[in-house]
Amino acid sequence: MLIIKRHNTDPYFNLATEEYVLKNFDEDSFMLWRNAPSIIVGKHQNTLAEINIDYVKQNNLPVVRRLSGGGAVFHDLGNLNFTFIQTGKQENLIDFRKYTLPILEVLQKMGIDARFEGRNDLTIDGRKFSGNAEHIWKNKVLHHGTLLFSAQMPDLAKALSADPLKFQDKAVKSVRSRVTNISEHLTDGMDVMQFATRIQDHILLKYPEARMIELSQEDHERINELVKSKYSTWEWNFGYSPNYNFRKVVRTEKAGTIEFDLDVQNGIILHARIFGDYFSKFDTEEIESALVGVSHNEFAIFEGLKPYNIEDYFNGLTMREMIDGMF
Repeated sequence: MLIIKRHNTDPYFNLATEEYVLKNFDEDSFMLWRNAPSIIVGKHQNTLAEINIDYVKQNNLPVVRRLSGGGAVFHDLGNLNFTFIQTGKQENLIDFRKYTLPILEVLQKMGIDARFEGRNDLTIDGRKFSGNAEHIWKNKVLHHGTLLFSAQMPDLAKALSADPLKFQDKAVKSVRSRVTNISEHLTDGMDVMQFATRIQDHILLKYPEARMIELSQEDHERINELVKSKYSTWEWNFGYSPNYNFRKVVRTEKAGTIEFDLDVQNGIILHARIFGDYFSKFDTEEIESALVGVSHNEFAIFEGLKPYNIEDYFNGLTMREMIDGMF
């Protein structure tokens, strides 16, 4: 087994690294890694329905879609991630208990009564500190999980609090769980990197054939190509979302109450209806038509509506208020 040393904290690079190793390395591998503050959404989720878009914009948080299913999670440098990539028989690849067992063994050695509960969670005293997900590619499995060690819980709650009334879709919704940091249950002082060393040492003992390696310069270059073509793109992180209906009612000081209803498929607005008690000089159907075929992202909508004087269609409404109403 390869134990691949990871130093980068860029979430786009780190998620791309997992796919790169999965598809280009023949040997089984294990990795520990951290992301700077970011939101990581499951492959089958509607990104906009999972995140607090205002908080994301205010804090300039990267939002990245991963290969595996499951729910959305908030990462920061107090959260340690682990990844196993192994080859096996197709019928035996999905095994959450197998890949979380080494983590439980480390914690139990440290005197913490950590347990596997539910479908894919690790808990302490009934509170979740690790969520896990898996992705199958050919005859290989990628298993990865979060380990909340000293994460900023208030940030986690704010980043993932989306308005459930805005979206109606068939995407997988995240389940909000009671969570805890591992550090809260330690009697001796330890930081997240010392904890990472404990896990790494345990893996070396558990897999005697394991050896440490670094990614090569060529590996870095090819991973960065994958970042550019996929993991940093709106098409993957937002446009890949399942089809959904978006509805939001905004109350403005000058324009009154306005309701936005959008049908979105593959990230593209197929239908748009706007209702309210506003006054207008021109027929607002022109704005509805202008939105059709536009990506459901702020820049694309701004470009699509740039030729129009919004106040002619919604008296007292600014372009900023118009765009905010659609997110």
